[in-house]
Formats: sequence, structure tokens, C-alpha cells
Amino acid sequence: MNKSFITNVIALTLTLIGYFIGHHLIYSIGLFALSGAITNWLAVHMLFEKIPFLYGSGVIPARFEEFKLAIRELMMKQFFTEENIDRFLSGNNEGKGSAAGLDLAPIIAKVDLSPAFDDLVQVIEESSFGSMLAMVGGREALQPMREPFIEKMKASVVNISKSDEFNAILREELEQPNVMAEMRDKVSDIIEKRLNELTPQLVKEIVQDMIRKHLGWLVVWGGVFGGLIGLIAAVSNSF
Repeated sequence: MNKSFITNVIALTLTLIGYFIGHHLIYSIGLFALSGAITNWLAVHMLFEKIPFLYGSGVIPARFEEFKLAIRELMMKQFFTEENIDRFLSGNNEGKGSAAGLDLAPIIAKVDLSPAFDDLVQVIEESSFGSMLAMVGGREALQPMREPFIEKMKASVVNISKSDEFNAILREELEQPNVMAEMRDKVSDIIEKRLNELTPQLVKEIVQDMIRKHLGWLVVWGGVFGGLIGLIAAVSNSF
């Protein structure tokens, strides 16, 4: 339901009824209500659209670059501050855990540890056990052990990643000033690149979708208060 349209139709209807039946009170209420509703509708419309000869209209598309800069400043100064990042890394995040306590198991599960097995076989071949390995078939004799080795290695790495000692070391490294600065720079970079993908039209649509339904009440209340002023004006003229 378009609140602005309905308000304007009601106000226009009252104006026409008052005019054609010669009822000054109804005409005054309708005319003032229509004036207030149209004025507020025009003000809302002018936020998004450029209207010829009306200075200041189309302010959102016109201030596109300032709008992008304001978003970037908001993100960096309110969300990705060093204090907030440090709070997250330290685990002081309203009971939601810390970055150092992230579950690394899904990542480890995707890592290919076959090179680690190949390196182990090479180490054995180059050691004093190399000749013994050659006697039992060499490198090929160890191939059946590849999958069990990889599974065991992944399980061990997961266990290590969950240990308090590992988390403490990881948190200590992440909290280094240079790491903090690098993290903020990367976040800033990501935000900057995403904002550069925005166009004035897209920004206008985003803002329109967010606030147009709420700004519609400005038109409604413009009509209501305009009608009240019209009522007061009509009553005053009757004395």
C-alpha cells in the first residue's frame, strides 16, 4: 500500500468536494492537507531525483562520493578498530569465542598432506634405513601406508590446533602490532574495492529501499497537520 498516494488522493478528494459543494471548511482542510502532503512528498522525492531548477534536489546521487566515504569511515572507525579486533582475538566477545579458538578441522581436512608423506619416504630413503627399505621393495612398499598416514597426520594436526598452548601462541602472534595494522589495511582494502563497484544508481536504490517506506509517513503526517492547520484557518476566518 502506497501511503503517499493514498494521502494525496484523500486530500485532493476533500479539496474537490469542498470546492464543488461550496463548503469552505472542507475545502480549507482538503487544500491545506494536500499542500502539506505534496510538499513532503516532493521533499522525499528530491532526496533521490534531480529536479530541474530546484537547487539541492537529487542530493543522494549528487553526494555519491561523500556517501561512499562515509560508509568506509563508519566501517573502519566503528567496527574494525584496533580495540575491537583485539577484543575479538582475546576472546572477550560476549561469549562467542575468539579468533584463536576457531575450529580449524574443516580447513585441515581439505589440506593435501600427500607431499608430507612423500617427504617422509624420502627421509627414510636417505637415512641408514634406506638400504633396508630397498630390500623390501623400496618406495613402493610404503605406498599402502599413504592413506593411513594422511588420516593420522590430519587427526594429530586437528588435536594440536585445539590445544590451549597452540591457541595462546596463535593469539599472541595475531595480536602483534604489525599484524593488527596489516589486518586493518586488508579490511580497508576489501571495503574500498567493494565500494568502488557501487554506482550512483545502485546507491540510490539501496538507500531508497531502506528508508522510502519510513519516509512515506512524512507525507501522511504532512497531510494530517496540513489539514489541522486548514481547519484552524477556516475556523479563524469565520470569526
